[in-house]
Amino acid sequence: MSTLTNEHPFAQYVRILGKGKTGSRSLSREQARTAFAMILAGQARPEQIGAFLMLLRVKEESAEELAGFVEAARDLIQAPDDITVDIDWSSYAGKRQQLPWFIACLLLLADHGYRVLVHGARGHTEGRLYCEDAFVALGLPVARNWHDVAAQLDSERLSFLPIDALCPPLQQLIDMRSLFGLRSPVHTLCRLLNPLSAPYSLQSVFHPAYADSHQQAAALLGQANMAVFKGEGGEIERKPGADCLVKSLVEHSPGQEKWPRLDHGRSDDEAQLDSRLLAAVWNRQQPHAYADDAVPGTLAVVLKLIKPQLDQPSALAEARQMWQQRRPRHFTAGA
Repeated sequence: MSTLTNEHPFAQYVRILGKGKTGSRSLSREQARTAFAMILAGQARPEQIGAFLMLLRVKEESAEELAGFVEAARDLIQAPDDITVDIDWSSYAGKRQQLPWFIACLLLLADHGYRVLVHGARGHTEGRLYCEDAFVALGLPVARNWHDVAAQLDSERLSFLPIDALCPPLQQLIDMRSLFGLRSPVHTLCRLLNPLSAPYSLQSVFHPAYADSHQQAAALLGQANMAVFKGEGGEIERKPGADCLVKSLVEHSPGQEKWPRLDHGRSDDEAQLDSRLLAAVWNRQQPHAYADDAVPGTLAVVLKLIKPQLDQPSALAEARQMWQQRRPRHFTAGA
C-alpha cells in the first residue's frame, strides 16, 4: 500500500535541472535566487542540496544562475554600506605548487593607498596553503566581523574576511567538497560576492572556459570593473611561464586581452610551502626569480584595470617599479 505525500517545495528546482537531456533546462535568475535562498536558510534537505549542486556541476551553471545565487547570498549577508573599499579580491583555491605570491600584490596595493578586502575559504582541499593560513603566519589582518574589517581597512588598508565569518552557510556548502570529491558552483559564486560593492573586482578560475561565466554574471550584477583569468593554482596570480587571457569589464564594457608570458623557462615547484620564504623575499633576504615575475605580472593586470589608459608595457613597468621599491616590513606570528 503506497502512502501519498506532498512534494517538497524545493523539489521543483531539482526537477528543472534533472529532467533528462530534452526536458531539463537552466534556472531563470529569479528561480536561482529563490532556490539558493532556500538552501542558505536550511529549507532544503541535504540530499536535495547534493543533487542540485551536482546537476549544476554537470550542466555547468549559466551566468543568470550565478547572478541569482550571488543575489541570494548578498541578501543573507546584508553587508554594511558605510565601509569604503576600492578592490574586492577573492581567494578560494589555495596554493599547492607555488607560494601565494599574490599576497605581495595585496601588500603593494595597500601600501600605495588602495583599500583591499580579501575574502576566501580554507581547508576544503588537502595539501594546499590557503590565503587565510598565510595571513595568520605572516601576521596580516584577519577579520571575524564587519567591525574588524572597518578597523583593519582604516589602519592597514587591507583585511581578510573568511567566508565562515562572512556567510557561515556558504562555508558549510564549500565543506561538502569532501563528500562530492568535486568543487561545486558554490566556489564560483563566492568569487563573485563583492559584498562591499568595491568598484574593482578580481577573480580567478581553474579552467579558462569559466571566465566567460564570471564576466557575464558580473555584468548582470552591475559590476562596473572586473578582471578574471586562469591563475596559478586557481588563485589570482599570473603564471610567468604561460600566456594569460584576461576577461574584463571596464566601465561596464566587456573585453578581453592576452598578456604574453614573462618567462620562457619552466618554474620548479616549491619543495615546501613555507610563508617565511615569502617574508624573506619581500625583505630582500633571499632572491626569488619566480616571485620577481609573478608579483609584478599579476599587479600589472590590476593596475591596467584601475587605469585603463595604460598599455600593457606601461602597466608592467609601473608594477615592476612598485615591486622594486617595496619598503621593508616586519612580519609577525613566527614568520
